[in-house]
Amino acid sequence: MNKNEKLVLDWIDHNKSELFNATKLIWDYAEPPLQEEQSSKLLVDILKKEGFKIEMGLAGMPTAFVATWGSEKPVIGILGEYDALPGLSQKTVGKKEPVEENGYGHGCGHNLLGVAGVGAVVAAKKAMETSNLKGTIKFYGCPAEETMIGKVFMVRDQVFKDTDVCLTWHPGAHNSLWGSSTLAMNSVKFTFYGKSSHAATNPESGRSALKAVQLMETGVQYLREHIIDAAKIHSTITHGGDEPNVVPEKAQIWYYIRAPYRKDVEEIYERVLNVAKGANLMTDTEHEVDLITGCYHMLPNKVLGQVLFNSLKKVGPPAFDTKDKKFAEELVDSFKPGTREMVVRLTGAPGELVDTNLHDSILEPFDEGRILQGSTDVADVSWNIPTAQFNTACVPTGTPVHTWQFTASVGSGIGQKGMLVAAKTLGLSIIELMQNHYLVDLAKEELDKEILNAGPYESPLHNVTSSPIS
Repeated sequence: MNKNEKLVLDWIDHNKSELFNATKLIWDYAEPPLQEEQSSKLLVDILKKEGFKIEMGLAGMPTAFVATWGSEKPVIGILGEYDALPGLSQKTVGKKEPVEENGYGHGCGHNLLGVAGVGAVVAAKKAMETSNLKGTIKFYGCPAEETMIGKVFMVRDQVFKDTDVCLTWHPGAHNSLWGSSTLAMNSVKFTFYGKSSHAATNPESGRSALKAVQLMETGVQYLREHIIDAAKIHSTITHGGDEPNVVPEKAQIWYYIRAPYRKDVEEIYERVLNVAKGANLMTDTEHEVDLITGCYHMLPNKVLGQVLFNSLKKVGPPAFDTKDKKFAEELVDSFKPGTREMVVRLTGAPGELVDTNLHDSILEPFDEGRILQGSTDVADVSWNIPTAQFNTACVPTGTPVHTWQFTASVGSGIGQKGMLVAAKTLGLSIIELMQNHYLVDLAKEELDKEILNAGPYESPLHNVTSSPIS
Protein backbone atom coordinates (compact mmCIF):
# COMPACT_ATOMS: atom_id res chain seq x y z
CA MET A 1 0.00 0.00 0.00
CA ASN A 2 1.51 3.34 -1.08
CA LYS A 3 1.65 6.59 0.88
CA ASN A 4 -1.45 8.12 -0.73
CA GLU A 5 -3.54 5.05 -0.04
CA LYS A 6 -2.43 5.02 3.58
CA LEU A 7 -3.34 8.70 3.92
CA VAL A 8 -6.87 7.93 2.66
CA LEU A 9 -7.41 5.07 5.08
CA ASP A 10 -5.93 6.97 8.02
CA TRP A 11 -8.14 10.01 7.42
CA ILE A 12 -11.31 7.91 7.25
CA ASP A 13 -10.40 5.98 10.39
CA HIS A 14 -9.56 9.20 12.24
CA ASN A 15 -12.89 10.80 11.21
CA LYS A 16 -15.18 7.78 11.38
CA SER A 17 -17.14 9.19 14.33
CA GLU A 18 -18.18 12.21 12.25
CA LEU A 19 -19.15 9.92 9.37
CA PHE A 20 -21.14 7.63 11.69
CA ASN A 21 -22.93 10.64 13.13
CA ALA A 22 -23.84 11.85 9.63
CA THR A 23 -25.36 8.46 8.74
CA LYS A 24 -27.44 8.53 11.92
CA LEU A 25 -28.69 12.07 11.31
CA ILE A 26 -29.75 11.31 7.73
CA TRP A 27 -31.37 8.07 8.98
CA ASP A 28 -33.32 10.18 11.49
CA TYR A 29 -34.29 12.79 8.88
CA ALA A 30 -35.68 10.08 6.53
CA GLU A 31 -36.76 12.63 3.94
CA PRO A 32 -38.93 11.89 0.86
CA PRO A 33 -37.52 12.13 -2.68
CA LEU A 34 -36.97 15.73 -3.82
CA GLN A 35 -37.52 16.94 -0.25
CA GLU A 36 -34.13 15.99 1.22
CA GLU A 37 -33.37 19.50 2.50
CA GLN A 38 -31.71 18.55 5.79
CA SER A 39 -29.85 15.55 4.36
CA SER A 40 -28.37 17.44 1.42
CA LYS A 41 -27.47 20.42 3.64
CA LEU A 42 -25.63 18.14 6.05
CA LEU A 43 -23.45 16.74 3.26
CA VAL A 44 -22.95 20.17 1.68
CA ASP A 45 -21.83 21.64 5.00
CA ILE A 46 -19.18 18.94 5.46
CA LEU A 47 -17.86 19.41 1.93
CA LYS A 48 -17.89 23.19 2.11
CA LYS A 49 -15.91 23.08 5.36
CA GLU A 50 -13.31 20.92 3.61
CA GLY A 51 -12.82 23.39 0.77
CA PHE A 52 -15.09 22.03 -1.96
CA LYS A 53 -16.88 24.49 -4.26
CA ILE A 54 -20.64 23.92 -4.11
CA GLU A 55 -23.25 24.33 -6.86
CA MET A 56 -26.84 23.82 -5.67
CA GLY A 57 -30.18 23.35 -7.40
CA LEU A 58 -28.99 21.31 -10.37
CA ALA A 59 -31.47 20.25 -13.08
CA GLY A 60 -34.29 22.15 -11.40
CA MET A 61 -34.01 20.19 -8.13
CA PRO A 62 -33.22 22.21 -4.98
CA THR A 63 -31.62 19.20 -3.24
CA ALA A 64 -29.33 18.25 -6.15
CA PHE A 65 -25.77 19.56 -5.96
CA VAL A 66 -22.19 19.06 -7.06
CA ALA A 67 -19.14 19.66 -4.87
CA THR A 68 -15.86 20.20 -6.75
CA TRP A 69 -12.22 20.32 -5.72
CA GLY A 70 -9.22 20.54 -8.05
CA SER A 71 -8.77 21.97 -11.54
CA GLU A 72 -7.01 19.48 -13.80
CA LYS A 73 -7.68 16.14 -15.51
CA PRO A 74 -8.76 13.51 -14.83
CA VAL A 75 -12.15 14.41 -13.36
CA ILE A 76 -13.41 11.64 -11.07
CA GLY A 77 -17.07 11.73 -10.04
CA ILE A 78 -18.59 10.04 -6.99
CA LEU A 79 -22.38 9.58 -6.89
CA GLY A 80 -24.29 9.95 -3.63
CA GLU A 81 -27.94 9.50 -2.64
CA TYR A 82 -29.95 10.34 0.49
CA ASP A 83 -33.70 9.89 -0.11
CA ALA A 84 -35.94 7.61 1.96
CA LEU A 85 -38.98 5.39 1.30
CA PRO A 86 -42.62 5.73 2.41
CA GLY A 87 -44.01 3.41 5.06
CA LEU A 88 -40.60 2.09 6.18
CA SER A 89 -40.04 4.09 9.35
CA GLN A 90 -38.43 1.74 11.87
CA LYS A 91 -36.48 1.79 15.12
CA THR A 92 -33.18 -0.11 15.38
CA VAL A 93 -34.83 -3.09 17.06
CA GLY A 94 -35.42 -6.69 15.99
CA LYS A 95 -39.19 -6.40 15.65
CA LYS A 96 -41.41 -4.18 13.55
CA GLU A 97 -41.69 -0.93 15.50
CA PRO A 98 -41.90 2.30 13.47
CA VAL A 99 -40.50 5.57 14.72
CA GLU A 100 -43.50 7.22 13.08
CA GLU A 101 -46.55 5.28 11.91
CA ASN A 102 -46.55 5.16 8.09
CA GLY A 103 -43.53 7.47 8.09
CA TYR A 104 -40.54 7.43 5.79
CA GLY A 105 -37.53 5.23 6.48
CA HIS A 106 -34.23 4.29 4.87
CA GLY A 107 -35.25 0.87 3.59
CA CYS A 108 -32.57 1.02 0.88
CA GLY A 109 -29.70 2.39 2.98
CA HIS A 110 -29.34 5.78 1.34
CA ASN A 111 -28.46 7.28 4.73
CA LEU A 112 -25.15 5.43 4.26
CA LEU A 113 -24.70 5.87 0.51
CA GLY A 114 -24.02 9.60 0.32
CA VAL A 115 -21.98 9.74 3.52
CA ALA A 116 -19.52 7.11 2.29
CA GLY A 117 -18.97 9.13 -0.88
CA VAL A 118 -18.38 12.31 1.10
CA GLY A 119 -15.86 10.54 3.32
CA ALA A 120 -14.10 9.18 0.23
CA VAL A 121 -13.76 12.49 -1.62
CA VAL A 122 -12.54 14.38 1.44
CA ALA A 123 -9.98 11.67 2.27
CA ALA A 124 -8.75 11.57 -1.34
CA LYS A 125 -8.47 15.38 -1.39
CA LYS A 126 -6.32 15.31 1.77
CA ALA A 127 -4.01 12.72 0.24
CA MET A 128 -3.76 14.61 -3.07
CA GLU A 129 -2.92 17.86 -1.29
CA THR A 130 -0.18 16.19 0.75
CA SER A 131 1.37 14.54 -2.33
CA ASN A 132 0.67 17.39 -4.78
CA LEU A 133 -1.28 14.92 -6.93
CA LYS A 134 -3.14 16.66 -9.76
CA GLY A 135 -6.73 16.03 -10.77
CA THR A 136 -10.32 17.02 -9.99
CA ILE A 137 -12.82 15.34 -7.68
CA LYS A 138 -16.57 15.87 -7.96
CA PHE A 139 -19.18 14.62 -5.51
CA TYR A 140 -22.65 14.55 -7.04
CA GLY A 141 -25.51 14.85 -4.56
CA CYS A 142 -28.33 13.00 -6.31
CA PRO A 143 -31.88 13.24 -4.92
CA ALA A 144 -34.89 11.04 -5.66
CA GLU A 145 -33.22 7.80 -6.73
CA GLU A 146 -36.15 5.83 -5.34
CA THR A 147 -38.47 7.47 -7.87
CA MET A 148 -35.88 7.24 -10.71
CA ILE A 149 -35.83 11.02 -11.07
CA GLY A 150 -32.58 12.56 -9.81
CA LYS A 151 -29.85 11.34 -12.13
CA VAL A 152 -32.13 11.01 -15.17
CA PHE A 153 -32.89 14.74 -15.06
CA MET A 154 -29.25 15.51 -14.23
CA VAL A 155 -28.13 13.54 -17.30
CA ARG A 156 -30.75 15.27 -19.44
CA ASP A 157 -29.39 18.64 -18.34
CA GLN A 158 -25.77 17.51 -18.96
CA VAL A 159 -24.68 17.89 -15.34
CA PHE A 160 -22.07 15.12 -15.77
CA LYS A 161 -20.67 16.25 -19.14
CA ASP A 162 -17.24 17.36 -17.84
CA THR A 163 -16.63 14.22 -15.76
CA ASP A 164 -14.34 11.47 -17.05
CA VAL A 165 -15.59 8.54 -14.93
CA CYS A 166 -18.09 7.95 -12.12
CA LEU A 167 -17.94 5.55 -9.18
CA THR A 168 -20.58 4.63 -6.65
CA TRP A 169 -21.74 1.84 -4.33
CA HIS A 170 -24.89 0.53 -2.68
CA PRO A 171 -25.55 -0.95 0.76
CA GLY A 172 -26.22 -4.67 0.48
CA ALA A 173 -25.73 -8.00 2.19
CA HIS A 174 -22.35 -9.01 0.78
CA ASN A 175 -19.00 -7.46 -0.10
CA SER A 176 -18.42 -7.69 -3.84
CA LEU A 177 -18.51 -5.94 -7.18
CA TRP A 178 -21.92 -5.12 -8.66
CA GLY A 179 -21.42 -6.51 -12.16
CA SER A 180 -25.00 -7.09 -13.29
CA SER A 181 -27.22 -4.92 -15.43
CA THR A 182 -30.65 -3.65 -14.37
CA LEU A 183 -34.08 -3.19 -15.92
CA ALA A 184 -34.95 -0.16 -18.01
CA MET A 185 -38.17 1.54 -16.90
CA ASN A 186 -40.88 4.13 -17.54
CA SER A 187 -42.91 5.70 -14.73
CA VAL A 188 -46.16 7.11 -16.07
CA LYS A 189 -49.51 8.31 -14.71
CA PHE A 190 -52.81 8.26 -16.65
CA THR A 191 -55.46 10.68 -15.40
CA PHE A 192 -58.96 10.13 -16.78
CA TYR A 193 -61.68 12.79 -16.83
CA GLY A 194 -65.41 12.02 -17.04
CA LYS A 195 -68.58 13.69 -15.84
CA SER A 196 -70.06 13.46 -12.36
CA SER A 197 -73.68 12.64 -11.64
CA HIS A 198 -75.80 10.94 -8.98
CA ALA A 199 -74.97 7.25 -9.25
CA ALA A 200 -78.54 6.16 -8.45
CA THR A 201 -80.96 8.80 -9.74
CA ASN A 202 -79.30 9.75 -13.04
CA PRO A 203 -76.25 7.59 -13.78
CA GLU A 204 -76.97 7.93 -17.52
CA SER A 205 -75.79 11.54 -17.27
CA GLY A 206 -72.44 10.54 -15.84
CA ARG A 207 -69.24 9.35 -17.45
CA SER A 208 -67.14 7.41 -14.96
CA ALA A 209 -63.42 8.16 -14.95
CA LEU A 210 -63.01 5.23 -12.54
CA LYS A 211 -64.55 2.82 -15.05
CA ALA A 212 -62.02 4.10 -17.59
CA VAL A 213 -59.19 3.31 -15.15
CA GLN A 214 -60.64 -0.14 -14.46
CA LEU A 215 -61.00 -0.91 -18.15
CA MET A 216 -57.47 0.31 -18.80
CA GLU A 217 -56.13 -1.98 -16.09
CA THR A 218 -58.12 -4.87 -17.58
CA GLY A 219 -56.61 -4.12 -20.97
CA VAL A 220 -53.10 -3.99 -19.55
CA GLN A 221 -53.74 -7.30 -17.77
CA TYR A 222 -54.56 -8.93 -21.13
CA LEU A 223 -51.57 -7.19 -22.70
CA ARG A 224 -49.22 -8.89 -20.23
CA GLU A 225 -49.74 -12.20 -22.03
CA HIS A 226 -48.35 -10.70 -25.23
CA ILE A 227 -45.15 -9.01 -24.08
CA ILE A 228 -41.76 -10.57 -23.48
CA ASP A 229 -41.46 -12.78 -20.38
CA ALA A 230 -38.74 -10.57 -18.88
CA ALA A 231 -40.96 -7.47 -18.88
CA LYS A 232 -42.95 -6.32 -15.85
CA ILE A 233 -45.86 -3.90 -15.54
CA HIS A 234 -46.82 -2.76 -12.01
CA SER A 235 -49.69 -0.44 -11.19
CA THR A 236 -51.58 1.30 -8.43
CA ILE A 237 -54.78 3.34 -8.58
CA THR A 238 -53.85 6.62 -6.93
CA HIS A 239 -57.35 8.13 -7.11
CA GLY A 240 -60.68 6.44 -7.76
CA GLY A 241 -63.33 8.88 -6.63
CA ASP A 242 -64.72 10.07 -3.33
CA GLU A 243 -68.15 8.54 -2.59
CA PRO A 244 -70.07 5.57 -4.09
CA ASN A 245 -73.14 7.66 -4.88
CA VAL A 246 -71.19 10.11 -7.06
CA VAL A 247 -70.00 9.00 -10.48
CA PRO A 248 -66.25 9.86 -10.36
CA GLU A 249 -65.31 12.64 -12.75
CA LYS A 250 -61.59 12.07 -12.15
CA ALA A 251 -59.50 8.96 -11.58
CA GLN A 252 -55.83 8.11 -11.95
CA ILE A 253 -53.65 5.04 -12.32
CA TRP A 254 -49.84 4.92 -12.06
CA TYR A 255 -47.71 2.39 -13.97
CA TYR A 256 -44.10 1.23 -13.86
CA ILE A 257 -43.15 -0.48 -17.12
CA ARG A 258 -39.88 -2.42 -16.89
CA ALA A 259 -37.90 -4.55 -19.34
CA PRO A 260 -34.26 -5.60 -19.86
CA TYR A 261 -33.59 -3.04 -22.61
CA ARG A 262 -34.76 0.49 -23.32
CA LYS A 263 -36.19 -0.43 -26.71
CA ASP A 264 -38.41 -3.06 -25.07
CA VAL A 265 -39.78 -0.48 -22.63
CA GLU A 266 -40.52 1.96 -25.47
CA GLU A 267 -42.40 -0.70 -27.47
CA ILE A 268 -44.52 -1.79 -24.51
CA TYR A 269 -45.15 1.82 -23.52
CA GLU A 270 -46.66 2.57 -26.94
CA ARG A 271 -49.04 -0.37 -26.53
CA VAL A 272 -50.05 0.82 -23.05
CA LEU A 273 -50.81 4.25 -24.53
CA ASN A 274 -53.17 2.56 -27.00
CA VAL A 275 -54.90 0.71 -24.18
CA ALA A 276 -55.63 4.07 -22.55
CA LYS A 277 -57.17 5.32 -25.79
CA GLY A 278 -59.38 2.24 -25.91
CA ALA A 279 -60.57 2.89 -22.36
CA ASN A 280 -61.54 6.41 -23.47
CA LEU A 281 -63.62 5.09 -26.35
CA MET A 282 -65.43 2.58 -24.16
CA THR A 283 -66.34 5.11 -21.47
CA ASP A 284 -66.70 8.35 -23.42
CA THR A 285 -64.02 9.98 -21.28
CA GLU A 286 -60.77 11.84 -21.88
CA HIS A 287 -57.33 11.36 -20.40
CA GLU A 288 -53.93 12.96 -19.87
CA VAL A 289 -50.57 11.17 -19.86
CA ASP A 290 -47.85 12.27 -17.44
CA LEU A 291 -44.53 10.58 -18.17
CA ILE A 292 -42.82 11.20 -14.85
CA THR A 293 -39.49 9.64 -15.67
CA GLY A 294 -37.76 6.76 -17.38
CA CYS A 295 -34.38 5.11 -17.20
CA TYR A 296 -32.06 2.85 -19.15
CA HIS A 297 -30.51 -0.48 -18.23
CA MET A 298 -27.10 -0.43 -16.55
CA LEU A 299 -23.81 -0.69 -18.47
CA PRO A 300 -21.28 -1.77 -15.81
CA ASN A 301 -17.77 -0.69 -16.81
CA LYS A 302 -15.37 -3.60 -16.39
CA VAL A 303 -12.19 -1.49 -16.22
CA LEU A 304 -13.58 0.61 -13.39
CA GLY A 305 -15.12 -2.47 -11.80
CA GLN A 306 -11.69 -4.03 -11.52
CA VAL A 307 -10.34 -0.86 -9.92
CA LEU A 308 -13.13 -0.93 -7.34
CA PHE A 309 -12.75 -4.63 -6.62
CA ASN A 310 -8.99 -4.34 -6.17
CA SER A 311 -9.57 -1.51 -3.70
CA LEU A 312 -12.24 -3.49 -1.87
CA LYS A 313 -9.81 -6.38 -1.42
CA LYS A 314 -7.21 -4.01 0.02
CA VAL A 315 -9.75 -2.64 2.53
CA GLY A 316 -11.21 -5.99 3.54
CA PRO A 317 -14.68 -6.79 4.93
CA PRO A 318 -16.45 -4.89 7.72
CA ALA A 319 -15.21 -5.65 11.25
CA PHE A 320 -18.50 -6.65 12.87
CA ASP A 321 -18.52 -6.97 16.65
CA THR A 322 -20.54 -9.07 19.10
CA LYS A 323 -23.32 -6.48 19.32
CA ASP A 324 -23.68 -6.42 15.52
CA LYS A 325 -23.87 -10.20 15.34
CA LYS A 326 -26.50 -10.35 18.07
CA PHE A 327 -28.66 -7.76 16.30
CA ALA A 328 -28.23 -9.57 12.98
CA GLU A 329 -29.49 -12.77 14.62
CA GLU A 330 -32.59 -10.94 15.90
CA LEU A 331 -33.34 -9.59 12.43
CA VAL A 332 -32.80 -12.97 10.77
CA ASP A 333 -35.19 -14.59 13.27
CA SER A 334 -37.90 -12.17 12.10
CA PHE A 335 -37.85 -13.49 8.51
CA LYS A 336 -40.37 -16.00 7.26
CA PRO A 337 -38.86 -19.42 6.50
CA GLY A 338 -37.15 -19.51 3.11
CA THR A 339 -36.86 -15.72 2.75
CA ARG A 340 -33.07 -15.57 2.96
CA GLU A 341 -32.56 -18.45 0.56
CA MET A 342 -34.94 -16.87 -1.97
CA VAL A 343 -33.23 -13.45 -1.80
CA VAL A 344 -29.75 -14.94 -2.23
CA ARG A 345 -30.94 -17.11 -5.12
CA LEU A 346 -32.48 -14.13 -6.93
CA THR A 347 -29.21 -12.18 -6.74
CA GLY A 348 -27.31 -15.11 -8.21
CA ALA A 349 -24.92 -15.17 -5.25
CA PRO A 350 -23.54 -18.47 -3.94
CA GLY A 351 -26.12 -20.31 -1.84
CA GLU A 352 -23.68 -20.97 1.00
CA LEU A 353 -23.84 -17.29 1.94
CA VAL A 354 -26.92 -18.08 4.04
CA ASP A 355 -24.71 -20.13 6.36
CA THR A 356 -23.59 -16.88 8.04
CA ASN A 357 -25.78 -13.99 9.21
CA LEU A 358 -23.20 -11.31 8.36
CA HIS A 359 -20.89 -11.55 5.37
CA ASP A 360 -17.35 -11.28 6.70
CA SER A 361 -15.23 -11.89 3.60
CA ILE A 362 -14.72 -10.50 0.08
CA LEU A 363 -16.75 -12.36 -2.54
CA GLU A 364 -15.36 -12.79 -6.03
CA PRO A 365 -17.57 -11.13 -8.68
CA PHE A 366 -20.39 -13.49 -9.62
CA ASP A 367 -23.10 -11.56 -11.49
CA GLU A 368 -21.55 -10.39 -14.76
CA GLY A 369 -24.07 -10.82 -17.59
CA ARG A 370 -27.05 -11.13 -15.23
CA ILE A 371 -29.95 -8.68 -15.10
CA LEU A 372 -31.00 -7.54 -11.65
CA GLN A 373 -34.79 -7.47 -11.33
CA GLY A 374 -34.94 -3.79 -10.41
CA SER A 375 -34.04 -0.40 -11.84
CA THR A 376 -31.68 2.44 -10.98
CA ASP A 377 -31.02 5.89 -12.38
CA VAL A 378 -27.29 5.17 -12.08
CA ALA A 379 -27.87 3.36 -15.38
CA ASP A 380 -28.43 6.62 -17.26
CA VAL A 381 -25.12 7.94 -15.99
CA SER A 382 -23.46 4.71 -17.18
CA TRP A 383 -24.59 5.34 -20.77
CA ASN A 384 -22.90 8.73 -20.78
CA ILE A 385 -19.92 8.37 -18.44
CA PRO A 386 -17.97 5.17 -17.67
CA THR A 387 -19.51 4.01 -14.39
CA ALA A 388 -19.07 1.13 -11.94
CA GLN A 389 -20.39 0.25 -8.50
CA PHE A 390 -20.04 -2.29 -5.71
CA ASN A 391 -21.79 -3.52 -2.57
CA THR A 392 -20.71 -3.88 1.04
CA ALA A 393 -22.43 -5.83 3.80
CA CYS A 394 -24.70 -3.42 5.66
CA VAL A 395 -27.54 -5.85 6.42
CA PRO A 396 -27.76 -9.56 7.30
CA THR A 397 -27.46 -12.05 4.46
CA GLY A 398 -30.74 -12.50 2.62
CA THR A 399 -32.40 -9.31 3.88
CA PRO A 400 -34.94 -8.10 1.29
CA VAL A 401 -34.59 -4.45 0.28
CA HIS A 402 -37.40 -2.01 1.05
CA THR A 403 -38.31 -3.74 4.31
CA TRP A 404 -38.35 -2.65 7.95
CA GLN A 405 -35.48 -5.07 8.64
CA PHE A 406 -33.32 -3.26 6.07
CA THR A 407 -34.17 0.09 7.65
CA ALA A 408 -33.26 -1.18 11.11
CA SER A 409 -29.94 -2.64 10.02
CA VAL A 410 -28.67 0.40 8.09
CA GLY A 411 -29.44 2.55 11.12
CA SER A 412 -27.29 0.34 13.35
CA GLY A 413 -23.59 -0.41 13.76
CA ILE A 414 -23.92 -3.05 11.03
CA GLY A 415 -24.71 -0.42 8.42
CA GLN A 416 -22.12 2.02 9.72
CA LYS A 417 -19.31 -0.53 9.49
CA GLY A 418 -20.32 -1.43 5.94
CA MET A 419 -20.37 2.27 5.07
CA LEU A 420 -16.82 2.66 6.38
CA VAL A 421 -15.58 -0.09 4.04
CA ALA A 422 -17.36 1.65 1.14
CA ALA A 423 -15.78 5.03 1.96
CA LYS A 424 -12.31 3.49 2.03
CA THR A 425 -12.90 1.55 -1.19
CA LEU A 426 -14.06 4.65 -3.05
CA GLY A 427 -11.22 6.73 -1.64
CA LEU A 428 -8.56 4.22 -2.71
CA SER A 429 -10.16 3.96 -6.15
CA ILE A 430 -10.03 7.75 -6.65
CA ILE A 431 -6.31 7.69 -5.85
CA GLU A 432 -5.72 4.73 -8.16
CA LEU A 433 -7.32 6.57 -11.08
CA MET A 434 -5.50 9.82 -10.29
CA GLN A 435 -2.17 7.98 -10.26
CA ASN A 436 -2.88 5.91 -13.39
CA HIS A 437 -4.60 8.02 -16.02
CA TYR A 438 -4.42 5.20 -18.57
CA LEU A 439 -7.16 3.40 -16.62
CA VAL A 440 -9.47 6.34 -17.27
CA ASP A 441 -8.65 6.16 -20.98
CA LEU A 442 -9.33 2.40 -21.04
CA ALA A 443 -12.67 2.89 -19.27
CA LYS A 444 -13.68 5.47 -21.88
CA GLU A 445 -12.65 3.19 -24.73
CA GLU A 446 -14.76 0.39 -23.24
CA LEU A 447 -17.85 2.61 -23.05
CA ASP A 448 -17.33 3.86 -26.61
CA LYS A 449 -17.39 0.24 -27.83
CA GLU A 450 -20.51 -0.51 -25.78
CA ILE A 451 -22.36 2.46 -27.26
CA LEU A 452 -21.21 1.54 -30.76
CA ASN A 453 -22.89 -1.86 -30.32
CA ALA A 454 -25.94 -0.75 -28.34
CA GLY A 455 -26.74 2.48 -30.14
CA PRO A 456 -26.67 6.08 -28.89
CA TYR A 457 -28.32 7.26 -25.69
CA GLU A 458 -31.52 9.26 -26.06
CA SER A 459 -32.93 10.62 -22.83
CA PRO A 460 -36.22 9.00 -21.83
CA LEU A 461 -37.21 12.60 -21.04
CA HIS A 462 -36.56 13.95 -24.54
CA ASN A 463 -40.23 15.01 -24.77
CA VAL A 464 -40.35 16.25 -21.17
CA THR A 465 -39.41 19.92 -20.91
CA SER A 466 -40.51 20.57 -17.35
CA SER A 467 -38.39 20.26 -14.22
CA PRO A 468 -39.14 17.43 -11.77
CA ILE A 469 -40.55 20.02 -9.36
CA SER A 470 -43.29 22.02 -11.05
